[in-house]
Amino acid sequence: RMINLAELTPYILCSICKGYFIDATTITECLHTFCKSCIVRHFYYSNRCPKCNIVVHQTQPLYNIRLDRQLQDIVYKLVVNLEEREKKQMHDFYKERGLEVPKPAVPQPVPVSRGRPRKVLGSVFRIPPELDISILLEFIGANEGTGNFKPLEKKFVRVSGEATIGHVEKFLRRKMDLDPACQVDIICGDHLLEHYQTLREIRQAIGESAVQDGLLVLHYGLVVSPLTV
Repeated sequence: RMINLAELTPYILCSICKGYFIDATTITECLHTFCKSCIVRHFYYSNRCPKCNIVVHQTQPLYNIRLDRQLQDIVYKLVVNLEEREKKQMHDFYKERGLEVPKPAVPQPVPVSRGRPRKVLGSVFRIPPELDISILLEFIGANEGTGNFKPLEKKFVRVSGEATIGHVEKFLRRKMDLDPACQVDIICGDHLLEHYQTLREIRQAIGESAVQDGLLVLHYGLVVSPLTV
């Protein structure tokens, strides 16, 4: 029997943008699907699924998403001209900016001992191996007179172990729009950290007491620097 598209629409709509799936991408932890651009933008602010609120990954939720090409093919077959419109919009976007239009990624077959070649799909994103330290930034407060500042949107950050506490302070100042007169104290355990110390050195020196669920835990507080004469 013929099926009206309206009956299938709830199953092929992204709950974030309310449009048809484009580059359908599924969270492996809960199997909820969204447009790729929508879920990537969401994970910039949160590590939870926008539909069921499950924690996708403590520090890198992008590890646990996969492109769902079969579902995307179904959407393109169901919605007339959707694929053509999307390709034209992408082509126009790159041409207007003088950029080369990217070619679609094709999964490479991997030889197996017998049977047909098997296609292996990796994660949508790969994080460079040099980003070997995951840190958790916990706010411990600010004293009076610190002024207005923006709350830190992302407290989970993955960085190189060669990064110093000075780099962490610069990150906090930029993200929180801190006044130059505001002093940032960064603490790990019971230790007040110095600008020159690297995250790898801190983790090795303080040991497991500085680590929680694989994260190097840093606490930071804001104080007003004393006036100098």
